[in-house]
Amino acid sequence: MLQKESVEVLDVQTASLQSYIHSSKKQQQLYKRTLIVVIISQIFGGAGLAAGVTVGALIAQDMLGTDSVTGIPTLLFTLGSAGAALFVGSLSQRFGRRPGLAAGFLAGGIGAIGVVISALTNSILLLFASLLIYGAGSATNLQARYAGTDLANSTQRAKAISLALVSTTFGAVAGPNLVDVMGEFAIFIGIPALAGPFILAAAAYIFAGLVIFLLLRPDPFIVAKAISASQRSTDNVHVEKNSNSLPINRRGIFAGATVMVLTQFVMTAIMTMTPIHMGHHGHGLKEVGLVIGFHIGAMFLPSLITGYLVDKIGRAIMAIAAAITLLASGILAAMGPADSMATLIIALTLLGLGWNFGLISGTAILVDSTHASTRAKTQGSVDVSIALSGALGGGLSGMVVAGSSYSTLSLVGGVLSLLLIPVLMWSRGSKK
Repeated sequence: MLQKESVEVLDVQTASLQSYIHSSKKQQQLYKRTLIVVIISQIFGGAGLAAGVTVGALIAQDMLGTDSVTGIPTLLFTLGSAGAALFVGSLSQRFGRRPGLAAGFLAGGIGAIGVVISALTNSILLLFASLLIYGAGSATNLQARYAGTDLANSTQRAKAISLALVSTTFGAVAGPNLVDVMGEFAIFIGIPALAGPFILAAAAYIFAGLVIFLLLRPDPFIVAKAISASQRSTDNVHVEKNSNSLPINRRGIFAGATVMVLTQFVMTAIMTMTPIHMGHHGHGLKEVGLVIGFHIGAMFLPSLITGYLVDKIGRAIMAIAAAITLLASGILAAMGPADSMATLIIALTLLGLGWNFGLISGTAILVDSTHASTRAKTQGSVDVSIALSGALGGGLSGMVVAGSSYSTLSLVGGVLSLLLIPVLMWSRGSKK
């Protein structure tokens, strides 16, 4: 009896897929529905990401009593993000975006709860383990942008990416600016103030996971794979025999990955040490939240314009713009007066903007260079590299500042971003 019911369910699912495969109108309807679901999840995911990023280094400083290890929280949750990116990408490739993204967001929420408990018990080991798990939310928040591109055509991809990212702005800007409020709430219920933002992060990530799990139906990636398989099956015999040798632009994959990896490294390194740098120059938690709020707003809010420019004037030009913007940010952060809020806000806004240019242009290059049959797995692998570069940037940042200065860190980061230019020139020399 159960076997008969399973067959009937499978038949219904197959019939449903067939209706999408043969109807471009239904594909576009699902594309729009998918974007709406992704946007809702990204609003909450952004709040979960930003709340923790704002005070992660400060919690480590408070519990460990030294500045030299304040990069460890970023190192840990970006390492966790790397593992989660591979897991979410593999899960999505095999079973679809819905289970992959839902699992990642829920894991991030569990990690945030662990951080709160570690603050209550003053347990360093639990803090470090929880930050590792918390990183799953960050990886999932980034991978959600791919869901919007599954059913997008080549002229919609950058727009789809930008819509996913700009929706993150609402939560990402609100998160840091709720630091004081959540700190007061935490104290009210008997929890250390710095753990307050992680209460918000836990609720936000869990809700984002539930939105994906309940509403992302039918799964856009499963539909996209079915469409791709159907198109290949109707091609001529030669193409069918060579279906395992699908055209892949390897240089394009490398270039897209490099753009995202390098911009992530530079952004994470400078951003991680900014709260510590501000604390050393008399700025309080409220001022830190304001600067990080501007920074994260610049990471996501310009996305609609960036997506339009990436589609209109080209991926490579916008990637070069990312390098130049990051250089300007590094110079300003290094040379500007440390006690000037205006300077810090402008420098961190430019840092976020450069990351935005790099992520959208790099993602578009990557999607253009891959095929649906392996795309999610490739995306997951690339996001592992992005997360590891963030882990490296966050881990090294504390050591660089302890051994030299915040100015040195900012200047070196800005100069490193210029490496994008020769990589992009090389990638355009061949499509193989």
